[in-house]
Amino acid sequence: MSSSSSQSFIGRCLNSRSFLVGGVITLFLLTCAAVSLFWTPGTIDISIKTRFLPPSADHWFGTDQFGRDVVSMLMTGTQNSITVGVVAVSIGLFAGVALGLLASAQRGWTEELIMRMSDFSFAFPAILSAIMITAILGPGGVNSIIAIGIYNVPVFARLTRGSANAIWAREYVMAARASGKNKFRITIEHVLPNILSILIVQATIQFAIAILAEAALSYLGLGTQPPHPSWGRMLNEAQTLMFLQPMQAVYPGAAIALAVFGLNLLGDGLRDVLDPRLSRKR
Repeated sequence: MSSSSSQSFIGRCLNSRSFLVGGVITLFLLTCAAVSLFWTPGTIDISIKTRFLPPSADHWFGTDQFGRDVVSMLMTGTQNSITVGVVAVSIGLFAGVALGLLASAQRGWTEELIMRMSDFSFAFPAILSAIMITAILGPGGVNSIIAIGIYNVPVFARLTRGSANAIWAREYVMAARASGKNKFRITIEHVLPNILSILIVQATIQFAIAILAEAALSYLGLGTQPPHPSWGRMLNEAQTLMFLQPMQAVYPGAAIALAVFGLNLLGDGLRDVLDPRLSRKR
């Protein structure tokens, strides 16, 4: 990348409010997850003696019904949400992109089979699909990652296939075919690099969906299991305390909303930064 194009890219980043705000929120969440690996302001161990303590210098958001520090639970829960999001989206990204590129390159019955399988998967909503898979495999963090990752596969497969089909019709791809390059080489050298920005934006959006799905599964008892903290399970535990300690439900709910809001803003900003033509149209 030349110096002028690098400066142009940085300039677009700085001029995109969505990118800046989403990036700051995402960086904040990543920092909380990293810091919680070696430090939290309180403990996440059960201590009945310290249950329902009000906010203070020792417990910034107070303690829950089990005496655990709420801020520490939220920070440690960030680790879980980010881990599930990264791994589940990676599963969907690599498998879905491979299938989409294969369908676009081969066409015919290969494309038809992959797309019909994707259509079948889309017949079930994301959360319902994840619930069915975890119900079969059993509750747990690993199984929830697998469930969410499987749902992401057809999302990336359809997006990749549609975007790649447009690239295969371009003149430079036709010239590459005329020069004797095989389909695999054209896919790697011409097709994939030209749809990479679209895939990055979609991955950011799917990251937010994965966090929502993990929270929903944990809320239902099918996701991350105790004693590991989870925002969804914190909501589940707080539902019986709505009239006694309503803030116990507000904190994890706000954390989920903040994470999804930040990632959606980041995805919107990345779309403008990576493809300036879209920002001019809006």
